[in-house]
Amino acid sequence: MRPLDRRALGRALSRIANASVAESLAGMQGTSPNAYRIGMTGPPGAGKSTLIGRFARRRLDGGAQVAVVAIDPSSPLTHGAILGDRIRMDHIADNLRLFIRSLASRGANDGLADNIADVLATLDSYPFDEVILETVGVGQAEHAVRSLVDTLVLVLIPESGDQIQAMKAGMLEMADVYVINKADLPGADKIAREIRAVLKLKQRVGASWAPPVIMTGAADANGIAALDEAVSRHQAYLRNSTNTEEVQRRRLEYHLKSLMIRSVAEILARETNSTAESLHAAYARVVESLRKGIGR
Repeated sequence: MRPLDRRALGRALSRIANASVAESLAGMQGTSPNAYRIGMTGPPGAGKSTLIGRFARRRLDGGAQVAVVAIDPSSPLTHGAILGDRIRMDHIADNLRLFIRSLASRGANDGLADNIADVLATLDSYPFDEVILETVGVGQAEHAVRSLVDTLVLVLIPESGDQIQAMKAGMLEMADVYVINKADLPGADKIAREIRAVLKLKQRVGASWAPPVIMTGAADANGIAALDEAVSRHQAYLRNSTNTEEVQRRRLEYHLKSLMIRSVAEILARETNSTAESLHAAYARVVESLRKGIGR
């Protein structure tokens, strides 16, 4: 693992984030999961970016070298993104052991970003102890992040109470740590009780990890300390229970699926002209292009 060259890393990530499917395939290589990956997901407005800034400072204070990858939603019209998550982390941005990168979600619809698997694989080639991945925050559609991280933190706020029912069959069952952020607002204790009740019902028989529910607030240092401790405990738990080959297989499977989806989008964009055409003809061209690509 080579020493951190921040400028070179920035250029490499820009190139990778904008790479076509063909370019991604050409540079695709297996990497060992060197950095411990922490995913932060939850609905918009939950305060994920601010929470990540405080959490990252805590990990930095513990001696870790940390990379933060924040996904911002792209406009469906201009395909641009505000990339405002970096602004909320400016108070830690000058730390030399921290690297922050914001990415536009672009064509991805799973809360992540195009080429995110390549971005994370590239970070594995640099001397980071931990990578924190922040998703867009679109709710229970964000199952994909589970395949890419070691510890998944679900961030909710007291106003999320009405979303609990919708999330029971989705993200609510996939997280390793639950955070009730902005816990100084009314209803925080109520939603914490609801989550604990759901977790008790859904707890798998024989499961040795019981996901904690942590309360955090803007002026509450104890909450960040509790989150830091919970993530570290889960990290220690994984050291004794993780099948490394299964982790790599799961990440490779996500990578390949994302490339296939983007391949179809690229083919359609290239093959479909502005005039109305037969859906069957367009489908046939997509299948044929994929067949030729797989055969190469």
